[in-house]
Amino acid sequence: MLRESTPARRWSVSGLALISAAGMATAIAVVPGGDAQTIKTETIVQTLAAPAIQIEQTDPRPFIREDRIRSGESLAGALRRLGVSTPLLSTQINALAANHQLKGITAPGTLITVATSAEGNLHSASLQRPGSEVIHTLESADGRLRITPQTANLDVRTHMQGGVVQSSLFAAMDNAGLPDSIAEELSQIFGDDIDFHTDVRRGDRFNVIYEVLYHQGRAVKTGRILAAEFINQGHRHAAFLFTHPNGDTDYYNADGRSHKAGFLRSPLEFSRVSSGFSMRLHPVFGTWREHKGVDYAAPHGTAVKATSDGTVEFVGRQNGYGNFVVLRHGDRYTTAYGHLSSFAGGLKQGSRINQGQTIGRVGSTGWATGPHLHYEFRINNIHQDPLTVRLPDALPLSGSALTRFRSQMEPLAASLTRIQATQAAQID
Repeated sequence: MLRESTPARRWSVSGLALISAAGMATAIAVVPGGDAQTIKTETIVQTLAAPAIQIEQTDPRPFIREDRIRSGESLAGALRRLGVSTPLLSTQINALAANHQLKGITAPGTLITVATSAEGNLHSASLQRPGSEVIHTLESADGRLRITPQTANLDVRTHMQGGVVQSSLFAAMDNAGLPDSIAEELSQIFGDDIDFHTDVRRGDRFNVIYEVLYHQGRAVKTGRILAAEFINQGHRHAAFLFTHPNGDTDYYNADGRSHKAGFLRSPLEFSRVSSGFSMRLHPVFGTWREHKGVDYAAPHGTAVKATSDGTVEFVGRQNGYGNFVVLRHGDRYTTAYGHLSSFAGGLKQGSRINQGQTIGRVGSTGWATGPHLHYEFRINNIHQDPLTVRLPDALPLSGSALTRFRSQMEPLAASLTRIQATQAAQID
């Protein structure tokens, strides 16, 4: 508002325009009074100073991806596969290799974890050989990559994240900045309830509470999923990690029912049945004999997995079975694995084994004409057909175990609810 300057002259603003490009303001003043012929206009031009604009720069949350180096893959190739697009990456990796700084740490199977910006710039990477307590940290300093070996002293932190499926679970989790290992574990936990190839729909939601292991403030790998929920076509599936007094862990729903099947139907992920449970002409002796198991044809060296939790009852060489493992699962059930080329490291009688744990590799030891696995399923020491026998369910929690589970579950369930509320607020 313009003040009145004299009793005879009163100002009023009839128009105001800001021209930011010219940095000027123009005002047209009209002097009222008299008829239209006595109206005067006056243009006042004033230069405006350009305002100072400050844009706060924030360091984006790193995207964490992890996987194992594949056979025939270079370190530079593995980094690119995990989303790193740092300029001159191959040149700098080659320089490290030329100085023998990568010797022995980029073999197939090495766990590699990378943290990048959304644009693919490398924050840091870590490499850890299976079973090794040494972590090699790869980071950029003054435009050059350097690698530092350090004994692992890991700090476990809890992360919480959620997301909405637009195309696929892996794409949604990648958009949320979650590593593929979490997506894989999530699909394993809920695999009996949800077919992630056919059942997932756009709009499905997931929330996950998981561990990330840090070394000197840098994320080096993901740990366990502590709790998760997946809302699939409006139906909620939840899982909570429970640690038993003996140290065993498993995932249960809110009612204490296990998400894990009692037994896997097959001890191999990819194979074909080459000989079933029946009378057959023995391939070595040429006589008709009862075949008390199932033979799975698979390439030499294929991982053989325990079909259920148990303990090692026998490990060693046994007649026609060749390299042979027998696992006991409670009082009634045993499983047997024959013709192995090798045993898993550290496997011995009395060892505790978890379902899905690798116990050996496919071979052709004993009475075998080619690489395959001979698998047996026994109830009270009586052989059953592994392909048709009704497999027992995992036992639900009860009594004091159920009470302990609920005390562990409740704070995790509350955290999942908070993630869901935050997610809903963002959608609104």
